[in-house]
Formats: sequence, structure tokens, C-alpha cells
Amino acid sequence: MSAKPTPPKKKPAKGDLRGILAWHVRTLRVEKGWSQEALAHACELDRTYVSAIERSVWNVSLANIERLAEALGVEAWELLKPL
Repeated sequence: MSAKPTPPKKKPAKGDLRGILAWHVRTLRVEKGWSQEALAHACELDRTYVSAIERSVWNVSLANIERLAEALGVEAWELLKPL
């Protein structure tokens, strides 16, 4: 059994778009009670890719931002909105 998802602890820097995206994706995922695997399934992406997004490792394409937003029930721009 996997651990219960927890929200991010550290806020990203103001201009860190990958960090901001990571913050929003993880926060919304946790609010839904989803694992990374569940989000990946909903987006038709690989779980390791979702993990990399949440760790700010990847530059994410606009198409994948749209897929994430749709699965999470928000507009794509909301995933890049400064905190």
C-alpha cells in the first residue's frame, strides 16, 4: 500500500515556472486524493513522467499541460499561475 499523498511543503520561487507547475499539479492531485499513477492514467501519461513534473525535472509541452489540466479539472493557464 502506498503512502497517502501530501501537498508540497516548499513554495517555488516567483519566476520558476517549472516549480509553479509542479506545485499546482501536486496540490490539485493531492486534493483529489490521487496517486501519481492515477493522475498519469487520467492523462494517458507515464507515472514516471508525472513524478518528474512534480519534481520540476522536465520542461513540459503545452499539449501535456493541457492534458494535466483537463484531468485535474482546471484551465491550463491555472497550472502556471503564480502563487
